[in-house]
Amino acid sequence: MSTISPSPVSLGDDAPHGGGLPFRLVATDLDGTLLTGEETVSARTRAALATATGAGALHIVVTGRSAVWARPVFDEIGYTGIAVCGQGAQVYDAGAHKLLTSLTLDRRLAALAITKIEAETGPLAVAANQDGLDGQVLAGPGYELLIGSDLPVCRVERDELLTTPISKLYIQHPGLTDDALAEAARRVAGDLVGVVMAGAGVVELLPLGLSKATGLAVAARRLGVRAADTIAFGDMPNDVPMFGWAAHGVAMANAHEELLAVADEVTASNDEDGVAVVLERLYPAR
Repeated sequence: MSTISPSPVSLGDDAPHGGGLPFRLVATDLDGTLLTGEETVSARTRAALATATGAGALHIVVTGRSAVWARPVFDEIGYTGIAVCGQGAQVYDAGAHKLLTSLTLDRRLAALAITKIEAETGPLAVAANQDGLDGQVLAGPGYELLIGSDLPVCRVERDELLTTPISKLYIQHPGLTDDALAEAARRVAGDLVGVVMAGAGVVELLPLGLSKATGLAVAARRLGVRAADTIAFGDMPNDVPMFGWAAHGVAMANAHEELLAVADEVTASNDEDGVAVVLERLYPAR
């Protein structure tokens, strides 16, 4: 199996765009972006990433998935670099299977946020992502996972969701669209928690101020690169902060309209090698 991993080349901070590279850091979202609909990385995308890293660029995955849910994918595609997981809450060394940083959501604020949202929308289905590499995703009554395949969830009663430290909550509503639910949650509880829509059926409550941008900034400092040297790829509203941080944001053709509105460029869809289309132009094979 060919692998996806960061280049070992060390690049000085004072070299503009890596001494001639168009971008020194390639940041890719996972679901809907790097992965095809079958949750694989195509041969063309693997080759384009290999050419970019062979030229001296670094590749980093920035995903909404917690490290627990991302690890099987990383192992399958051979990704061994640093990754930003959990919407920025975790910086994870995929090769060493080690968390480098991990932030948690205050459970009292989380409970208050749920109370305020339900007062506005009516009953919610709720799931909680436990903290740490051994943390499970606890799904309360009615919560149905709509993304990914074979991702482990543990069915529990509602009052068991907040008994251990958590990194985030997932919420669903039987009558509201994801966008409408996210907007309502942001309106009534946005002073308590961060709210993002990360995919079909995936509205998340996060520590206030946390985003993919904050996590990517932490990881980029570890890698010795700057926002000005970064190109980012994504498909969902949770990628908006990352696009705001990076020098250049590329939305997939399948992207949510909120991300398309702020993208610097739109490429082909994830099933049409959209990441590779751009990387082949920026880092041509020699």
